[in-house]
Amino acid sequence: MRLNQKVAIITGAAQGMGAEHARRFVAEGAKTVFTDINAEAGAALEAELGEASLFVRHDVGSEADWAAVVAAAEAKFGPVSVLVNNAGIIGPVAKAADLSAADFETVCRVNQTSVFLGTKHVLPSMVRAGGGSIVNISSISGIVAIYGTPNVAYAASKFAVRGITKQVAIEYGEHGIRANSVHPGYIRTPMMTEALDADQIKVASGSVPIKRVGEVEDVSNLVVFLASDESGFITGSEYIIDGGLTAL
Repeated sequence: MRLNQKVAIITGAAQGMGAEHARRFVAEGAKTVFTDINAEAGAALEAELGEASLFVRHDVGSEADWAAVVAAAEAKFGPVSVLVNNAGIIGPVAKAADLSAADFETVCRVNQTSVFLGTKHVLPSMVRAGGGSIVNISSISGIVAIYGTPNVAYAASKFAVRGITKQVAIEYGEHGIRANSVHPGYIRTPMMTEALDADQIKVASGSVPIKRVGEVEDVSNLVVFLASDESGFITGSEYIIDGGLTAL
């Protein structure tokens, strides 16, 4: 029970990596509030996870929604000690000159502004809890530019997540609050299978030194570690989980 007595909020958790994070957190003893815009899938997962969980429908780009989520978590379980900013979108794949300002802003609202808003609203709760861990899900696109898949909005937002993480780490370390970012490569999620067909996934697997794409469990293993007290002296760092792709 590595997360026993922790109260966690996980965004974008109705499916894919977020849903696996929620399952693992409950299994490891955390009282888990998970959020998504997909209310039907969220309600189904809450029924699966039981009394240690709470689903809240949530637009992660809305400050009012964030205030409501934190209030709901505190009302049901107490002060929040873990935040996993997992929600994200890819947005249009287009070169910079072909991308509209509206599309750029939409991607940044979900991927970047949401991380700021979640952090802002959870920090006072974490101070009341006596400390905590913020885990921000970025991407290898927050570490390096990806040739062949042009998406300046996605890259900008994921690099921003890395910067937010480091700044929060140095601002709130004295309160016992840690912040780290996770940078997945190719991970088999609904988002991936919607974007790539079987042949493209095979090509992606071949480009990774380990010769496979990652599974959601691979990422959850890392997120649980960063949320737990086992990582108590780790903050302001980025963790790449890509099978060695960016080592090439």
